[in-house]
Amino acid sequence: MGNDSSRPVPPTLVDANRLWVDSRVRALVQRRVEAPVLLRLGGPVPGGRVLELGTGRRGTGLRLALEVFGAAHADGVEQYDASVAACREAVRDLGARADVQRGDATALTAPDGSYDAVFGYHVLHHADSWRDVVRESARVLRPGGRLYSCEMTARIVDSHPLRAVSRHPADGDRPTPEGLAAACRAAGLTVTAQDTRLAGCWTALVATRP
Repeated sequence: MGNDSSRPVPPTLVDANRLWVDSRVRALVQRRVEAPVLLRLGGPVPGGRVLELGTGRRGTGLRLALEVFGAAHADGVEQYDASVAACREAVRDLGARADVQRGDATALTAPDGSYDAVFGYHVLHHADSWRDVVRESARVLRPGGRLYSCEMTARIVDSHPLRAVSRHPADGDRPTPEGLAAACRAAGLTVTAQDTRLAGCWTALVATRP
């Protein structure tokens, strides 16, 4: 289950999302904290073909998929044209090992069973229909493929302090640790590991397609 969408969502006064999402500090947290947790929970993907949802402009997740998780190739989908262009430039040195396309994580164009892993770093709480993102992730995974997800949960995303400086969908339905695990199971995935920290404000999860 998600949040109670009947509760009013705090207003956004100044939207500073982009300042954080593409910052050096964010990339450092992703590399030093989140990727190691996901690696511990789900293991590497040696030689695999993987997908990252919402690459942002730095392409940090694509690099981590190749350098930390051992993938052979990493595709990325990103919603905004400017971010696609910036990310392509950022990962140019990776050559044919990485590819970034404009796309909608709720309606991926990849065929069923295309990937050995799907990575999402704080993507779901930005989506209007985050459960659709989970379902699409499950669809494009091969049998035995894994969904790796790190998320800021409803407890922090819909708090007054964060909402004041960060715009998110207004329906008040953001992932909770329990809700994310339930959505994975509803999509046909088996939750193999989950680590929730910071008093329930952050959760990392790995789920496998049987």
